[in-house]
Amino acid sequence: MTATVERVDSSGAASSVKTVASRVRDWAESDPQGTAMREKDFGIWQEYGWSKLWDEIVTAGHGLLALGVDVGDVVSIHSEDRPEWVILDLATVAIRGITTGLYPTNPMAEVKYLLNDSGARVHFAEDQEQVDKVLEAEPDAFPTVTSILFVEPRGLRSYGDDRLMFWDDFMEMGRDHRKANPGAVEALMAAAEPDDVITLVYTSGTTGPPKGAMLNNKNATFAIDKIVMAEGRTRDGKSPHPDDQVLTYLPLCHVAERIFSTWHMVGAGVTLNFAESIETVQVNLREIQPTLFFAVPRIWEKIHATILIKLNDASRIKRVFNGIGLKLAGFIAADRTANKGNFTWKSRLAYAIGNPLMFRALKERVGLRRCRWAGTGAAAIAPEVLQFFMGFGVPVYELYGMTENSAVATLNHHGRVKVGTVGEPYSDIGLRLDEESGEIQTKHDGVFAGYWRLPEKTAETMTDDGWLKTGDVGVWVEDTHIKIVDRIKHIIITSGGKNISPSEIENSLKTSPYIKEAMVIGEGRKYLTALIGIELDTVGMWALRQSIPYTTYRDLSEKPEVIQMVQRLVDETNAKFARVEQIKKFRMIPKELDHEDGELTATQKVKRGAMFEMFEDLVEDLYR
Repeated sequence: MTATVERVDSSGAASSVKTVASRVRDWAESDPQGTAMREKDFGIWQEYGWSKLWDEIVTAGHGLLALGVDVGDVVSIHSEDRPEWVILDLATVAIRGITTGLYPTNPMAEVKYLLNDSGARVHFAEDQEQVDKVLEAEPDAFPTVTSILFVEPRGLRSYGDDRLMFWDDFMEMGRDHRKANPGAVEALMAAAEPDDVITLVYTSGTTGPPKGAMLNNKNATFAIDKIVMAEGRTRDGKSPHPDDQVLTYLPLCHVAERIFSTWHMVGAGVTLNFAESIETVQVNLREIQPTLFFAVPRIWEKIHATILIKLNDASRIKRVFNGIGLKLAGFIAADRTANKGNFTWKSRLAYAIGNPLMFRALKERVGLRRCRWAGTGAAAIAPEVLQFFMGFGVPVYELYGMTENSAVATLNHHGRVKVGTVGEPYSDIGLRLDEESGEIQTKHDGVFAGYWRLPEKTAETMTDDGWLKTGDVGVWVEDTHIKIVDRIKHIIITSGGKNISPSEIENSLKTSPYIKEAMVIGEGRKYLTALIGIELDTVGMWALRQSIPYTTYRDLSEKPEVIQMVQRLVDETNAKFARVEQIKKFRMIPKELDHEDGELTATQKVKRGAMFEMFEDLVEDLYR
């Protein structure tokens, strides 16, 4: 059910529906000086107290009203993570509008599609790069966009488009409107309904044009109650609280980061710390030492690879101690895996030895020394990576959900962890496996309101009895936990009729610090093959240590020594699988995959169809 609270706003209007915006107002009243957000400006962390944040949200809401934004209108946000992203998002919800976010890497063609499909009225484009993706398109390419806000003026001062407005001028407009129309934002917020759509989260578009999943107030309230306020998910048993620190760095347009950052902030009062850029995440992690941390598998794989490379590059004496530490961590991981993530006296003793020897310093350098809960989701991850961090005492818990169910599906709880699964269903939700296909299906108040302007696509994703079809195949483990097999559309059926999950094999390959991409092939074929892409940084360092000269990514990937090294990694992976699941041949991907080239989605997932088309010659060569 939707949580409700009866109160009277300053406007005098009764409010019965909690929204992500009204929760900020509540924090501003109960803890006005408490820290809500922090950003680094000229090397110094600047704070937004709850009172200041709420004031900015109300002012921005008035600015949107001054620009003519009405109930149900869409405001689009094309930016890296920054306070203005959150302020504009919550201001739009406050006036009963709808936000949709774009990935900073979205090229012009995708920007055009997303803004026109959503019918965005006001568009926030962070800087010149993002503004140009609108202004350099053909005339009248964005017929619904009436205003374009920007926050970084460099390079834009000479632009003459009447739709452009600097953020400071927008906020000044908001202050003027607020003086002339006091209480207008609060009155609209008080009129909010549970079914008001608050955001469009566009799907990755791996198999067609992206679809805008509509999430409403009821969905957000349910997700906050189930995910944010979940008890017992952390090793200390405490739910998220105002003393918790979060590093915000993944795109806020993705449902995972929206929930982990914005909705954790408004729901539990945690402090958001904005990374300066995606390139400075590691530095900011060490500065903040967050208590709560979420990362997609690609980030965990990158951290894992970096640690292994740096340990290997240490001095001879340090390598000796590192080797002892790694053996202790391996023992701890195995012991905890066998005991649902819990320490036994044996693993506690090993940890007591390893922590001063290596673990404490390692966690400090990584930036996770104070972390009491870390999560991974949005894609599959190899169990070996989770066990690696488990051995060092970093509490990484795998969870599962999707945009269409507000990410409410399963979670590995502390003390009940089963590595290799995505955990247990949240309490009091509907979750079942289809008897024929094994598809995971959910039914609860977090299930989305449908796809924007696509009722037929909405109908396709729902069963006749009202359950959401996730498209993921799962199996029960000991009748309590769910193990994801793969996406239904990704399961390979060989010419011999064998069903094979490629993601498990691909993830096993990517546990190596030297492999960044892996795509297993074999649909309708006699055997499996793979396209493999190297991790340029780590393979480059390896090549330098081996005195192997190279010039470009392609040159490095074609070196016989690199191919031999990758073959050894493939052989190691093959040893983990049955003969029919082993990779018989592979070819090196000759370039780094890129979102703008259409090989990856904005969430960095490989577009299998595009890969087959782009590297058709390599695929056919594998079966000659």
